[in-house]
Amino acid sequence: MTEREIPENWPPARAGESQGIDGLSQVNQSGQVYGSGIPTTGSTSQSAQQQKQNSLAKAVSNDISTASKHKSKVRKIPGFLKSWVLWAVLLTFVPGTIAFMAMSMLLKLPSAPNCPSIFWPLASASVRIHCAQIAASKNTVNDLLQAMSLVKHLPQNHPLRSEIDTSLKLWSQEILELADESFQEGKIEQAIATVRRIPDDMPAYKLVEDKIADWRSTWSDANDIYKNTEEHLREARWQQAFMSAAKLLRLNNRYWTTIKYDELNNIITKSREDGTKLAQAEDAAKGKSVDKILKAIETAKAIEKDSYIYQKAQEAIPKFGRRMLELAEAKIKQKDADEAIYIAQKIPEIPDLQTEVEDFIALADARRSAWTGSVSGLELAISQAQQIDSSRSNYQEAQQLISRWQLEIEDVGRLEKARTLALQGTLVDLNAAIAEAQLIPASNPRSREARREINSWRARVQTIEDRPYLDRADQLAILQDINSLEAAIAEASQIRRGRALYPEARRKVRKWRSKVQRIQDQPYLDRARAVARNGNLTEAINIAQQIGRGRALSGEAQRYIAGWRREIQARDNWQQAKAIAQRGTANSLSQAIRIARRIPRTSFLRTDANPAIEQWSRQILDIARFQGNSDIVRAIETARLVPRGTAAYYSARNQIRAWQRLLNPEPEVTQPAVQEVPTLPSGEQEQQE
Repeated sequence: MTEREIPENWPPARAGESQGIDGLSQVNQSGQVYGSGIPTTGSTSQSAQQQKQNSLAKAVSNDISTASKHKSKVRKIPGFLKSWVLWAVLLTFVPGTIAFMAMSMLLKLPSAPNCPSIFWPLASASVRIHCAQIAASKNTVNDLLQAMSLVKHLPQNHPLRSEIDTSLKLWSQEILELADESFQEGKIEQAIATVRRIPDDMPAYKLVEDKIADWRSTWSDANDIYKNTEEHLREARWQQAFMSAAKLLRLNNRYWTTIKYDELNNIITKSREDGTKLAQAEDAAKGKSVDKILKAIETAKAIEKDSYIYQKAQEAIPKFGRRMLELAEAKIKQKDADEAIYIAQKIPEIPDLQTEVEDFIALADARRSAWTGSVSGLELAISQAQQIDSSRSNYQEAQQLISRWQLEIEDVGRLEKARTLALQGTLVDLNAAIAEAQLIPASNPRSREARREINSWRARVQTIEDRPYLDRADQLAILQDINSLEAAIAEASQIRRGRALYPEARRKVRKWRSKVQRIQDQPYLDRARAVARNGNLTEAINIAQQIGRGRALSGEAQRYIAGWRREIQARDNWQQAKAIAQRGTANSLSQAIRIARRIPRTSFLRTDANPAIEQWSRQILDIARFQGNSDIVRAIETARLVPRGTAAYYSARNQIRAWQRLLNPEPEVTQPAVQEVPTLPSGEQEQQE
């Protein structure tokens, strides 16, 4: 080890040895004295450190002088030194030698002590301070504690006591800073353990408990924020989670504001993405597409365990599977067993649903056999349902189906007999088939099917019974006169409500009645139209109104009446417009135009009204121009009466703008004067170019 090498640790002082001996120097084997040479620390200024070095150098020099005097007292003066010749020589050479040695000692500081090899009970205060500063410069907790142990027991009246106390305060504060750095790195327990190592007689000790309390408070707040954020994540409240996590940034701890905040922020982002995927999967599963539901199950299974959405995803998987089972059950209600079984077999293995799916497939297969409608099919269905064990959840349902199918076997036999009878198609056979099917009780499973067959056979019986009435009615209506049609109506009306042919009979009756009404009312409508062509619209309306509402021609008659009334109104408007226009004023012409425009475009009077509107518009513009010679403001108001859509409208607008410019002329813009550039002689101009 070199003489200034800094060791990792030093051997502690032996038990019982004094650590307060001051004023002694250490002399190595070569006679060198250890003392000064104190290095500066990172927390001490250069001027203060220089003063300490000078003080230590002076202390070490005093140690050397004391040792020299002690040595001179011990040795005796030999006899030959009493010679005056020797003294004359010594007096000649010694002063120069002493001066040279003194200068050398002043120019050369003592070598630094080897701190790890020092026997501390005999070490001087200056050596202790020097070695303590070397240890403290390493800026580790153990070395700072070692530095404090070297100097804190020095006497209170020591000349360097103020420097020692300053160093102790500084070193204990540095331990606090090292502990706080551990806390900032997220090592709170290490930080607490570090500050608790500060001796109770150090200046920083009184800050220890407050520091620990502050750290633990910060740590508790951080954990509360983290847990609160996790709660928001579990409930998929993403915005609240981000806002809660942001509170970590306000903590006085670098570990929570950087590492933990980034970690939590990444978790929120990933969980939100998983939440979005799960929400989309849930929306897709609400539909009736089996493929989309299967895709939703795959999406939910893909969410990893470290996601806060994982639990919700796991809860959603059985729901998606049950949704598929509901679709399969809907197919069963539609008696589509093949599709129901196909859907159920595509449901992935889900522990909470697997048994229920297997039972559903078994019963669906049994139902498919029963729906063949034959005795053999029912017997096969019963056999399949009997395979379901009593421990299964759908055992009771299977037993109910078995009981129902056993009753159906007897009903199927009756229905097959009744259908065989109905095949003959005669009234006797159909009535016999009805009687046989009626033997099936209403409480039996096949009663609904029996009712449908009975209704079908009864309709056939009624058709056979009532068809002659309709056939005779058709024969009577062939002549298409009023008497024949009324006879046909009477014949068809014998078919009562509720009979199979009643709807057909009513359609024929409505058609024949409409023909009768047309025959009766057509003369009124024809005469009204003839009167209208002669121009007597009021009389035409009176004639057409004789066709009552609800008759076959009432709709057509009402359309003619409405048209004639519009024409009458158009005549009135045209006469009124012409009368008002004759006044010749701008306002009267404007009013005449408004009334004339009420005439419908479909009216023949519109061909007279359109040229009149154009003429009246030009007259208004002419009046305005005449007024413009004396009163421009009044002329503008008159010109504005020219209606839009006429040929004179744009001319009126242009005229109005011209008059407005006269009333409000634009200010003249003053152009800047153009300075005339003097012409240079040709020679000078060429030189400038």
